[in-house]
Amino acid sequence: MTSQLDNSPSPPNLKQISQTFRLVGWISFWAQLVLAIISGLIFIFAVLSAAAFSRSATPGASAANPGTGGGIFFATCSLFVLAYGIYRSFQYVQLGRRLRETNPSFRPKKLETVQFLWMSLMVRGAGLLLAVMAGEAITGVLLGKAFLSMGAIFNPLAINQIIQPLDIFLVLANTHLITAHFIGSAASLWLLNRINR
Repeated sequence: MTSQLDNSPSPPNLKQISQTFRLVGWISFWAQLVLAIISGLIFIFAVLSAAAFSRSATPGASAANPGTGGGIFFATCSLFVLAYGIYRSFQYVQLGRRLRETNPSFRPKKLETVQFLWMSLMVRGAGLLLAVMAGEAITGVLLGKAFLSMGAIFNPLAINQIIQPLDIFLVLANTHLITAHFIGSAASLWLLNRINR
């Protein structure tokens, strides 16, 4: 395989690898971009809604979601890592185009390509870890709210102890983040497998 990435002219297998890089790059790019936009909009909506709710809350009532701050922080960090991962997915397309070059000096070496894919996989792993930490924080708060919500129905000052649709919306946004990082990881692993055949 090393000779296939380094010799000219482009062998048929190298053209197939190039095509695979471009296809997988575009699919992972668009899938992750859509999921990132949806997650970002949900998190923005959640933060703005929580701020509006805490301003209009009954005097004496506590903040809308006192424990989700940590979850939103980790989810936001994961969203930033996902943005970088989306950029890396677009680079798969660029790499696929460079692999089609007939001049071997413009083609990337196999070692460079493998290192690039491993680095992409590390980025995806970091983002996935942050998203899982966010999920743990958010669902931990929801579990606490579920335990405390027994008597909250009869107490108007404890309205924040009832699980609200916004809380479930945060879980959905975080699930989108995890899915997007999984798509990026699967794309990197697929390309690593393809290049090492």
